[in-house]
Amino acid sequence: MVDNYKIINDPVHGFINIPSGLISRIIEHPWFQRLRDIKQLGLTNLVYPGAVHSRLSHALGAMHLMRESIAVLRKKGVEVTFQEEEAASAAMLLHDVGHGPFSHALENKIVCGVSHEEISLAMMERMNVEFGGALDMAVSIFHARYPKKFLHQLVSGQLDTDRLDYLKRDSFFSGVAEGMIGLERIIKMLTVRDNILVVEEKGIYSVEKFLISRRLMYWQVYLHKTVVAAEQMIISIFSRARELGTKGYPLEGSPALRYFLSQNLTSQSFLKGDAIEMFTRLDDTDVMSAIKQWQFCDDSTLSMLCKMLTERKLPKIEFCKELPSNDLVKLKEDELRRSLDGAVGLDLSFFVKTGKVLNKGYDADEGEILILSKDGMLNDVYGISDMLSARAFSQITKKYFLCTAVINKKEWK
Repeated sequence: MVDNYKIINDPVHGFINIPSGLISRIIEHPWFQRLRDIKQLGLTNLVYPGAVHSRLSHALGAMHLMRESIAVLRKKGVEVTFQEEEAASAAMLLHDVGHGPFSHALENKIVCGVSHEEISLAMMERMNVEFGGALDMAVSIFHARYPKKFLHQLVSGQLDTDRLDYLKRDSFFSGVAEGMIGLERIIKMLTVRDNILVVEEKGIYSVEKFLISRRLMYWQVYLHKTVVAAEQMIISIFSRARELGTKGYPLEGSPALRYFLSQNLTSQSFLKGDAIEMFTRLDDTDVMSAIKQWQFCDDSTLSMLCKMLTERKLPKIEFCKELPSNDLVKLKEDELRRSLDGAVGLDLSFFVKTGKVLNKGYDADEGEILILSKDGMLNDVYGISDMLSARAFSQITKKYFLCTAVINKKEWK
């Protein structure tokens, strides 16, 4: 069978083949094209100016690595049919379709209590109805219900093609060299034993480098303290806007954005109702356009928050070992109030925030990375690694933070 395809030139992987049929239909779908206007790294470009790549480019890259991985497995005698390859590639394309504006920064804020994975699955199921059941196998693989478990592991697992793409892509666009993993070698070392995805022993050092790189990228990029501060600010903006919107305060914005600001949807009402259609109309431009307009609204709290973000006047953030006490938070609010001669018009709870961040390079609860030795034995990489750094970087680290805005008195007036 001749596989007709188009070619996309990707700056990370080079030429990516886009096969005709289901894959092309998904890429052309408006819900997938919406990802073009959602940045992969949210507000990270406030720290790394080059990190403005989209979720669409990441999805295409992850799909490409899925096809590369399957080609390697076939050469090693693993049976994967054309239909299974197409379904796994479709699942990879759509694995992030449920992300909202600014991705993880506003996750659970636009729709409380609903993860992007749940939204992605709901959108896949609706697209499947539209496609006449063509996504049945893709949904089954995404759900981990398909008999060939290793296909789901390539979509969502410790060494899935999602992680392999985003580490290299985020490293490339941010300029942070620590994320430049040897993904080509990792893929070449993949194989299947007992229906489980494993790595040949020769690939163990590449896996160790992957685990170390992932942990370093979290501290240097994803959880960079200035990025965390910016995310806290946009969360405060959205929380304040929703507080006003649910009270009937007139706010500028697109119809889709005003829809979500004016009500608090439950997970059931969102996933079962018409709200998904409204959600698919949202992207980064809706939120940033509104923020630029809200700088001039009558609510001084929302106005100040929006002005600070657009002008990149970000809060000061301190990481600490324990959650800051309520007394410390009140102290910071009082200091801010005094510096602003009372700050009667500002709700300072939106300007002093606490929270925590987690960094877990390798969590065995999410599934093991199994290494296949030459004698046929399978071992968890964590148990056989001879690199102390690999063991250290596999620990889950929790850090708390105190985020305090720095407001110029003249600006507030």
